Amino acid sequence: MSPANEPRQSKAERTAAAREKAREIREAQLKKEKRNKLLIGWGIVAAVVAIVVIVALVVTSNIKNNAPVADSGPTPANGNVHGGVTLLANTEVAKTEPATVNVADLPSPAATPPADIKAPGAEAEAGKPVKVVLYIDFICPVCKNFEAQYNSTLTELRNAGKITVEYRPLGFLDSRSSTNYSSRAANAAACVVNESPEKYSAFVDELFAKQPAEGGAGLSDNELKKMATDIGAKSIDKCVDDKTYRPYVKYTTQEAAAIGVTGTPTVFVEGKQWGKGASAQTPFEQFLQAAVDAKK
Repeated sequence: MSPANEPRQSKAERTAAAREKAREIREAQLKKEKRNKLLIGWGIVAAVVAIVVIVALVVTSNIKNNAPVADSGPTPANGNVHGGVTLLANTEVAKTEPATVNVADLPSPAATPPADIKAPGAEAEAGKPVKVVLYIDFICPVCKNFEAQYNSTLTELRNAGKITVEYRPLGFLDSRSSTNYSSRAANAAACVVNESPEKYSAFVDELFAKQPAEGGAGLSDNELKKMATDIGAKSIDKCVDDKTYRPYVKYTTQEAAAIGVTGTPTVFVEGKQWGKGASAQTPFEQFLQAAVDAKK
């Protein structure tokens, strides 16, 4: 039967059909609203779970980063007992014998810092290149400025065999980050010199180039690990995770405080501190060149 020949619905039938259609539309709308509420509810649950996971990871990381550090531990290969790594010409570093350091062996800091600081192992040596010793902190902006100003001069004289440059990284400014970044970065540097001494200078340069601002978390351990592999060093993952040289950094930091170092950078040339006493007004390059000339 064609639509034209279909019997015409009565008013009651049309009303009933309209009500049925309205009921179907309403039920579909209710199902949609219910589905949307479920999706929103599960979305909120997922968001809450994600937040909880993130908070847990942050708390766990902070607990790990701020956990107590042992007082005694090994020195890295190519690192001396004063926390220093000595750069020679090009990518060479001075070799050292394995040793163990212990904070208990250090004297207590003097109540008043001495006017003339004597840094152990920084003294001049007859017949040897001029010895430059730098106490630094990898989050210290003044240290970064010092590197920017004088690194090229130090590198040129070092490659010419006229000087050696010894870095002694400290954890002085751990309080300037929420994760003890100063000590973590110094530990990473020690890991690099232990595994890939020829990459130590490049790693120090990268740490200053990517220096984080004070007050934040600093670079993460994973970022420090990646930084090492990016410059071609062997993996330092386990060394960083195990905090292998954090006791070494702790010892170096406390030894520096015990001899009277109160800030970074603190610079010695042939055992004499630059920027203090008679050298207070002497530009660093002039101070250094005078020591080099005296060796001729």
